[in-house]
Amino acid sequence: MCRKMLVPLPPGLMYLGRYYQLLTSFSFVSVGHGIKLADALDGLAGGTAALAFTGMSIAVLPICSDLAIFGASMAGSCVGFLLHNRYKASVFMGNTGSLALGGALAAMAACSGMFFPLFISSGIFVLEASSVIIQILHLNVTKGLQEAGWRFLRVPPFHYHLQLRGFREPNIVLGAYLISSVLALLGGYVGLISA
Repeated sequence: MCRKMLVPLPPGLMYLGRYYQLLTSFSFVSVGHGIKLADALDGLAGGTAALAFTGMSIAVLPICSDLAIFGASMAGSCVGFLLHNRYKASVFMGNTGSLALGGALAAMAACSGMFFPLFISSGIFVLEASSVIIQILHLNVTKGLQEAGWRFLRVPPFHYHLQLRGFREPNIVLGAYLISSVLALLGGYVGLISA
């Protein structure tokens, strides 16, 4: 049976009460939106989602083994999607697939209380969503100081900024895979020690 209303953190368990529902809602919206933003490059959303599911599967294993099996099967389905849609993809995931992956990741965290490992394992998605938020806030703040707002990034989200700086699409995706694999292992480890 999976625990509810308790969030395991490295020092110990923390009871959130009714704020648990706010954290759950925030997780569903933010992770789903982050995966939707990362879906613009071929293989970026699918590969990093597979790694995030792997990290979450490791994190929830001591709490709920059924969720770990679910996460592993979702990671396998993302890898199967990647085998047919590498660079120069012929089929796109779209909003339906990316929001479903975000919802599945957030559901794993909501059922187990593993929100901290979720945000660590989904670090690429957090970066993508944060880059858009930072760009909008920065434009609004600097618009009052100057005639036209000064841009923090050339174009948000962050992977488009890297493309405009001259990085090729496969190199951006490979770098995201490397960073996401480290973050998935770190998120799984944090989940194991806090369970």
